[in-house]
Amino acid sequence: MEATVSPRATGRGLIRRKADYIPPSRYTLRAAASDGDALTRLSFLILGAGNLARRQIVKGVFFLAVEVAYIAYMVVQGVGSLVTLGTLGYRTQTKHKVDGYWYYDAGDNSVLLLTAGVATVFITVLFAVFWSYAVRSAYKAQVLQRETGAAPTLLDDWHNLTDRNAQVSMMFLPVVGILVFTVLPTLIMVCIAFTSYDSDHVVLFDWVGVKNFGQLFSSTGAVTAQQFVRVLGWTLVWAIFATFLNFFFGLFLAMIINRKTTRFKGMWRSIFSLSMAVPQFVSLLAINQMLQPEGAINSMLESWGWITDPLPFFTDPTWARVTVIVVNLWIGIPFTIMQITGILQNIPADQYEAARIDGANWWQTFTRITMPYLVFVLTPYLITTFTGNVNNFNVIYLLSGGNPTAVGDTAGSTDLLITWLYKLTVDRGDYNLGGVIGIFTFVVLAIVSLITYRSSGSYKNEGGFR
Repeated sequence: MEATVSPRATGRGLIRRKADYIPPSRYTLRAAASDGDALTRLSFLILGAGNLARRQIVKGVFFLAVEVAYIAYMVVQGVGSLVTLGTLGYRTQTKHKVDGYWYYDAGDNSVLLLTAGVATVFITVLFAVFWSYAVRSAYKAQVLQRETGAAPTLLDDWHNLTDRNAQVSMMFLPVVGILVFTVLPTLIMVCIAFTSYDSDHVVLFDWVGVKNFGQLFSSTGAVTAQQFVRVLGWTLVWAIFATFLNFFFGLFLAMIINRKTTRFKGMWRSIFSLSMAVPQFVSLLAINQMLQPEGAINSMLESWGWITDPLPFFTDPTWARVTVIVVNLWIGIPFTIMQITGILQNIPADQYEAARIDGANWWQTFTRITMPYLVFVLTPYLITTFTGNVNNFNVIYLLSGGNPTAVGDTAGSTDLLITWLYKLTVDRGDYNLGGVIGIFTFVVLAIVSLITYRSSGSYKNEGGFR
């Protein structure tokens, strides 16, 4: 029952890999600097010069316009933003009286100065990438004109972007969106972690280096080493239980529904789908009210005589943690059932038939065919789910609010790193400490995700399941 790969299949794989090999481009900056003519080298300074000289008018004008726009931005605002990025401002609010009326000068706002400075650095990096592309484009036009007699026309470039390099044009807008709405805010958050931006320094703050990171190893303050270790440990425990319990329970139910002897398959799947149709925040808030000491669950159990005191769903740390895990099962299992059902229906039937002919029992069939196939296909999904559970703000904040919280602590027993970050920033105004927590959250997720994915069959054998 073990999967094998024949030499012939291996040979096909080698041929396919050779066919997929793409040689490095010969249009590089080094080649442009060493082999480029005067017009190409002029493009190092004036973007589009080489393109305009070789009748690539639209492309050359576009390159030149972007360069002019960048220079204008740097002259008007960019240089000043880079200067103030180093100081984050120093002018406090002032007022002066004119003709009996007070006029106020707001002074510097470190948040705005930090954002403008980081944005300027970000724009400069993007322009450097664009500059490299423009110079290589000029060199490419030179080479092709020498080899073919004419540089590519605008129509040739359009056909190239919609055919051979269609992936570049299709991915352009998504990549820009990720850079602007994900990477740039992340860079600002990282910078805030190295400042004194807290509730005592709301308008003006300074760079403090790695001082805030030392707070994670201290024994006093809003963030202590004990709290950090406790929240980090619970975050990982929660993510593991929330991911794999949902997976295995969802797998169990999906396999039961998928059995040939199970009747009314459509009805069972529809029932689980209905729970997905209800907005999650509505369900969580309703369950939160039901599990309160005076809520419906405790009231019903007391009326039946099963308990004399309300069950401590959100007042005892252990009860609270078990409660959020169980409620998350009710929310997450339907999604897992839908995912696994589609995969189970796509496992080749001839593999099961061959297993039955070989005399394999149900357990051998499950461990040698079903489970390896599911793990192979769902590894990226499981990594995404694990990441989502580490950052599962809704379930924790709307259900338990992170409670119970000991007196004097800033993090409750069910707080995750993400909910703790929210409380430190929105509730307390300690944005610098929130930035530190955000960095550590990113580091933990990046390490776990990369190690897991690179060790999976989905990464090592992208060609398919054997």
